[in-house]
Amino acid sequence: MEFSKSNHYAALGLDRDCAGEQIRAAYRLLAKQHHPDLNGGAREAVAQTQALNLAYEILSDPERRKEYDETLAAAAKPQRSSNGKVRQTIAQDVHLRIEEFFRGTTCDVRVNDPGNSAGREIYELVIPPETAVGTRFRLQRDFGGGLIIRVLPLPHFQFKIRGSDLRCDLKIHFKRAAQGGEEMVTGPTGSRLRVKIPAGIARGEVVRITGEGLPKPRGGRGDLLVRIMYQPEVRITRRGFETH
Repeated sequence: MEFSKSNHYAALGLDRDCAGEQIRAAYRLLAKQHHPDLNGGAREAVAQTQALNLAYEILSDPERRKEYDETLAAAAKPQRSSNGKVRQTIAQDVHLRIEEFFRGTTCDVRVNDPGNSAGREIYELVIPPETAVGTRFRLQRDFGGGLIIRVLPLPHFQFKIRGSDLRCDLKIHFKRAAQGGEEMVTGPTGSRLRVKIPAGIARGEVVRITGEGLPKPRGGRGDLLVRIMYQPEVRITRRGFETH
């Protein structure tokens, strides 16, 4: 689990009314500029790249961008505390590993509010099992005002996340693609899943495994979409007594 309160627009150097083309252009430019391989693997470059990837993943998806904008708007609504001071509702994101959406988790949320003279506030957030991506939790702050916490997924090395659906690649031999059959893939909970390969499947085609995605807001789970890729063929040629 990872906690973040960064503004994704600020991470890309953009305003909230920016167009999709501007988001893509800014991401490509900054991702190249801060790539760890071009910065000697510096820790700051790695952190910056992770922030850029997360910002692009959210803002390039119209549905997730809309939810993010709504969260920012809610954070701008002030409330009045018991001592008469106006306190704002603060919106923050908590980023979870994929498996935590299934099994649930408990985490501490740290709130840094410049208007709170008492210092940093820490609240315990209990995330129940089968929580959907984008779920918002509302907490009442000790010193007035509110706290809106939205749970989002961390980038994953295997899966691409699109709402409640997950996408991954599966490399198979050309012979398997031609003849069809079954292959195995690891699902998001760590279980091994059977992928039925129809005979003659083309490279890039997708096989859908129903109900093996992330939890949905109204119950049930999304799907796991497996894109079929071909393993490169090894060609051996003989020149005289040497094999190449």
